[in-house]
Amino acid sequence: MKYKVLGKTGLFVSEMCLGTMTFGQSAGRYAAASGVTQKMADDIIRLGFDAGINFIDTANVYAGGQSEEIVGKSIRNLGLARKDLVISTKMGHATGDGPNDGGSSRYHIMNQVKESLKRLGTDHIDLYQLHGWDAATPLDETIRALDDLVTQGLVRYIGISNWAAWQIQKALGKTEQLNTVRFESVQAYYSLAGRDLEREILPMLESENLGLMVFSPLAGGYLSGKYRSGESTGRRATIQFPPVDEVKGEPVLAALQEIATGHNTNMPAIALAWLLQKRSVTSVILGVKHKAQLEDNLKAANVTLSEDDIKKLNDASELTPEYPGWMMGSSAPREHLLSTGELTKQY
Repeated sequence: MKYKVLGKTGLFVSEMCLGTMTFGQSAGRYAAASGVTQKMADDIIRLGFDAGINFIDTANVYAGGQSEEIVGKSIRNLGLARKDLVISTKMGHATGDGPNDGGSSRYHIMNQVKESLKRLGTDHIDLYQLHGWDAATPLDETIRALDDLVTQGLVRYIGISNWAAWQIQKALGKTEQLNTVRFESVQAYYSLAGRDLEREILPMLESENLGLMVFSPLAGGYLSGKYRSGESTGRRATIQFPPVDEVKGEPVLAALQEIATGHNTNMPAIALAWLLQKRSVTSVILGVKHKAQLEDNLKAANVTLSEDDIKKLNDASELTPEYPGWMMGSSAPREHLLSTGELTKQY
């Protein structure tokens, strides 16, 4: 297992993170993505920890809070030292039907951090993330509330999830203007079946030195290839999350299968290895329901893709250029000058 620094901090996190949206029993549209019992969670966390994973991600809304409770109990059941783990959770999604039961207001933040700490059975959260953009709350209010949590010692670092590039950039500017704690990470969807992040968000993250936590790296199981044969069970059979263009996805699956055969491993390991070899990716979140799934995913740590492998995967999953992307070629000579000190004229 490799470890990477999160953003501009001194905190090292494992390149693989245990995602816990599967822990507990959810109702409604995400029911198929849940179902992991306490005993199953204990086994998954034990296996992950023994493999070097020190990073666990959850959220206050996963299975109505059950996920946080199960994570906290697993840590105690397994006798793991709190100092050896980096625990991240999220808030912002609705936790009830009331007008103040969601969003990123000071009111909701202060209420929810206490609830999460109680469920997790800990006195601090290592990484506290805003689960989505709240247009109703002034950004200053949200940032000052988060800064207070860090000052009080309840939270160590703060992050963002599911924000647009302009929203993240605005938030970074606000923290600098207000002289408060800085956002250090972004949790976002990124996979061979969905590379939209590369248009705006990824270049911004690299420019601002923000950590990237990738969720759904297998596109909800699509990149495992099991749905090619008409698999009728599993998450994607119930809810198409994240959305996948299966026409464009078929060449990706074919490339994954070919490369996996060449490396004597499985398709998920290749899809994960593609992400792990990206400089901008800090940690890839593994959402599993069984130990066997985690064992398959962990194989990615031992896969080194060749330049030819990466080219095949990139070509099969390449984004269609969008404006202003297809106009940016005109700046290529200046970019070359910046990186080499030499100016090459293009005709």
